[in-house]
Amino acid sequence: MGPPRSKKRRPTFRRLLKTSGVKLENKLKNRQLKQNVSAKKQRKEQKRLRQAVKGAVAALPPRPLETYCPRPDEEEEEDFLESLPTDMLEDDDLQLMSSMAQRASFITRDLSSCAPVHSGKKRGSEVTKDYEKLPRKMARIEQKEVIHLLPIKDKTGLIPQSIQKPVSQKEEEEEEEEDDEDAAEQEDQLENEGAAESMEGLTAEEREQRRAQKIQEKKLRIAALGSAVISDPISNVKRVKELRGMLMEADPSVAVTVRKLVMVSLMEIFKDVAPTYRIRPLTEDEKTTKVKKETQQLREFEEILVSQYKFYLEDLEQIIKDWKQQKKKRRQAVNLQSYGGLAAVAVRCLTELLLALPHFNFHNNIIVLLVPLMNDADRQVSDMCCDAFRKLFVQDKLGAASLATVRVISGLVKSLSYSVRPEVLQTLLSLRIREVKKDIEATKPTKKFMNYQEKKKNLSRMQRKWKKAEEKLDKELLEAEASENKEHKLKLHTETLNMVFLVYFRILKKAHRSALLPAVLEGLANFAHLINLEFFDDLLNVLQNLIQSGDLSNQESLHCIQTVFTILSGQGDVLNIDPLTFYQHLYRMLPRLHAGASNDDVIIVLRCLDTMLTRRKKQVTLQRAMAFVKRLSTLSLHLLPDASVGILAATRAALHSFPKCDFLLDNEIQGSGFYLPELDDPEHCNAQNTALWELHTLQRHYHPVVRLFAAHLSRGAPSEGSAALNVELSRRAPVELFRDYSLKDMTFNPPVDKPPTKKKDHFVVGDSLLDAELQKHIDRVLHTHTQTQL
Repeated sequence: MGPPRSKKRRPTFRRLLKTSGVKLENKLKNRQLKQNVSAKKQRKEQKRLRQAVKGAVAALPPRPLETYCPRPDEEEEEDFLESLPTDMLEDDDLQLMSSMAQRASFITRDLSSCAPVHSGKKRGSEVTKDYEKLPRKMARIEQKEVIHLLPIKDKTGLIPQSIQKPVSQKEEEEEEEEDDEDAAEQEDQLENEGAAESMEGLTAEEREQRRAQKIQEKKLRIAALGSAVISDPISNVKRVKELRGMLMEADPSVAVTVRKLVMVSLMEIFKDVAPTYRIRPLTEDEKTTKVKKETQQLREFEEILVSQYKFYLEDLEQIIKDWKQQKKKRRQAVNLQSYGGLAAVAVRCLTELLLALPHFNFHNNIIVLLVPLMNDADRQVSDMCCDAFRKLFVQDKLGAASLATVRVISGLVKSLSYSVRPEVLQTLLSLRIREVKKDIEATKPTKKFMNYQEKKKNLSRMQRKWKKAEEKLDKELLEAEASENKEHKLKLHTETLNMVFLVYFRILKKAHRSALLPAVLEGLANFAHLINLEFFDDLLNVLQNLIQSGDLSNQESLHCIQTVFTILSGQGDVLNIDPLTFYQHLYRMLPRLHAGASNDDVIIVLRCLDTMLTRRKKQVTLQRAMAFVKRLSTLSLHLLPDASVGILAATRAALHSFPKCDFLLDNEIQGSGFYLPELDDPEHCNAQNTALWELHTLQRHYHPVVRLFAAHLSRGAPSEGSAALNVELSRRAPVELFRDYSLKDMTFNPPVDKPPTKKKDHFVVGDSLLDAELQKHIDRVLHTHTQTQL
């Protein structure tokens, strides 16, 4: 059976006759175009072959003119010829040999080839044949690509049309940029090599001048590149790569300075150029979809920006790692002593980017890099990172960055077995959880929607239909008001708070004797109103055991007391707990307050008094209140003026909360017994049998505000009348008054008046300045005195 018959029918002669001439011409043109394309490909291959052969020929070593390699049989022939006697040669033969030796052809002949002398024709043909095989060097003719258009028909016939294919400007710019970069790299290498050679023979002054000149040139280069990127980021974003390449400066004389300048310049460029949103990678469908030219340019800009930003962060991270590991890299351009300065600038750039671009890519990577540096041995680097995270917590409104930071801090504390600096935990006090939570609770939607039963009972069919459409619209409006965003914010803050309390409780359980305890107690006092009710009993027992152990300082004990009463004044009202022991601890600690300049504990005492006496006045007995009032008035005698003003303001608030304490202003004794000031129990010290005599002493204090408060309290702290305080002092809290009259800046508030500049009176001898009777008496005395002398 023969081969299968082709299903494609051959065109018949009648079919060929019907084919138009235009179609045949187009077919001919297409065939010619294909031939031109194949010829062009062949020319490109020949060009590559010529370049390869040219490189191979150039790489071969030159062959000398006389390289005679004797054959193994020739050695025997030479021995045989030497053994022959020379008498056998005639004179004519010797002359012929000498004449042949003088010919140039005989000398220049290639003796390495063992071919016979008379085979010159054959050897010449072989050389010509080898030479013909080498590719010929032809003049380079630029082949321009042509686009064939539809032909034009006129009277004479069809006129073919074609245009030259335009070369895109982008490709030309890329080629120019590549050439410029290669040239710049070569110039830099030559400059560095030449500089190293030229700096050896110069004096110190000339070297310094040469260094200043180089730094000025680098500054101008950095400024030019930076201004080009900032002026037109989309077109000149590739200049960032060139600027980032200057981080590899190899000239040892200017390497440190140039790298610092480049790091700071790139940081400012990214802060200005980075968009206000997070750039995500494109999906496969988005890459294949055709978009507008502007959209494509924006995508390319975002892709290049993200990649260069990533490389920049990696460079900064590598600089910090080299500094930590004391490694010397990059062609020995930077010595080990200069790595500290480079690392400090790198950390500064990272902190600035952390605060300026919290929404941009790789923000969590910056957090992971900077959190371990908070515990660094270098004080400057550690303080820089701690300050940056405090500012981040304050300006973070959503809470995502705060949550990421707290998670990394929790892992760091656990991995180092709680041996971290207290400043690491003190940064958590700047979290905005308290404020944002209040805002969220106040702005929760109060819209209540009716269920199906209520609609069916109260509304008709048409009303239910309208109500359904109205509720749907209201839900859409609530979504537009970002109510879901607020719920997400509340969720983030809840997770952040859980992580913070997890860190605090771990330290209380496993490392309660470490140096982190003051920071933990201060944090618990700050966030105590947000602690879950389930942890109250265990936490109160732990704090009570810590106070009774006696291992805590005054400030740590005050933080424990503040935490307990903050809990009990908030959600802890439902607990049936009498914190008498904590009252006794505070009453015992009041005389131990520092009377010097380091009186920061007074703020904690004022907050505790506000929570213990003012807010819990219904749970406090009158005996306890009078004991605290008496001890506070005694305490105000030996403190600085700012602390005395705060203590007297707290005493005024206690007198207003407990009006029956006013009989402490009377000298009469109420009840039996004597006042026992040395007793540390406020319930049994018989404070009702004493008086506030300290107020009379404080009325002669050198500070005018202390005198004003003492006079006000000695008259019963009235709200109206001549003895009442002015509005500015009466409406301020004790903590605010303490801060307003603080002496930390070595300033006295109110300022001290200048002494009056009075001129001394000059007495003139005469009768006009004396009384008449006095003048007579003086004259009499003086007259008798002169007579006695005579």
